[in-house]
Amino acid sequence: MRDLLPCRCVLLVMLVPCVAMARDPYDKGVIRTEKISEHPENSTSTVYVSGQVATVLRFEQDVDPLKTKLLAWEGRFEPLLVGSKKVVIEPLRELYRDEMVPLLVTLVDGTEIPFIVKPRSFEKWGWTDHQVNVFKDPDSYNAVVSALYDSLKKERKLREENQRLREEESSIDHAYATLLANGQQKKTPFRREKFWRSKNEDMDIAVELFSGPGKAAVLVHLSNTYYGDSGEPWSFDGAFVTRDYTSFTARPFALRLDRSTIAPGQTGKIAVVVDKSAFETKDGGMTDLALQIFRGDGLLQVAAVLEASLIRQ
Repeated sequence: MRDLLPCRCVLLVMLVPCVAMARDPYDKGVIRTEKISEHPENSTSTVYVSGQVATVLRFEQDVDPLKTKLLAWEGRFEPLLVGSKKVVIEPLRELYRDEMVPLLVTLVDGTEIPFIVKPRSFEKWGWTDHQVNVFKDPDSYNAVVSALYDSLKKERKLREENQRLREEESSIDHAYATLLANGQQKKTPFRREKFWRSKNEDMDIAVELFSGPGKAAVLVHLSNTYYGDSGEPWSFDGAFVTRDYTSFTARPFALRLDRSTIAPGQTGKIAVVVDKSAFETKDGGMTDLALQIFRGDGLLQVAAVLEASLIRQ
């Protein structure tokens, strides 16, 4: 995909304002441990950053501010904040995929620790570093404790993921979403009510909205049409259903993809099924919902209004 400005929304199915957010409010920000390797081939660590998000590097010793430098930062980063044991990095904008900025941190004892600052990871489980605890001695007490906390967090996330998968196995909404993603709409109770198509330089998008008894559904067709030498696969980052486009209150839904990565020339489908209960308000009424689908670089790819009228009694 070609690089885009951070606030550009690629498709708005309804006339929804494009708020100045290149990423969703549920960004995968992490706090992690980085142990400095003494091996020559692994001497440089990587830090993943996001536009207008502060990333903190925390060290065991004080940092020398005069010898800690970010190369060619002007116009791309705020000036480095260096104090005590911390270095704060904040990009002014989203870095492009091929932007890699060297950072050299020097501790007061003269130890030099090189980093490469990159845009947030574009892999399926990509993240933004909100804090990186850096340890020169991997066997120190603090390094071991920090690594233990990292392992416990990963274990908890795996347990939560396993529980989610078990629940999905018996979920009728996930079964319907699977049928829609596999092109088997006739086996579901849904009826297509609305259809949109949109094209841009590297993606054809079609969106179908379905009504159903006590449920609503959306089926998004994505065709990667970019064939240039720098054509890149499209990747799925996340989907969210909220009360409106500025709300952080997520509503439950079922989602299925026939593929999470779409290479140039390929087509993929994303199916979303939302139960009536997600549309209900505290006073017993019904409200419209907003569906947002984000792609791998954090930009909003599709936004659609799910009207309460899609729910058939």
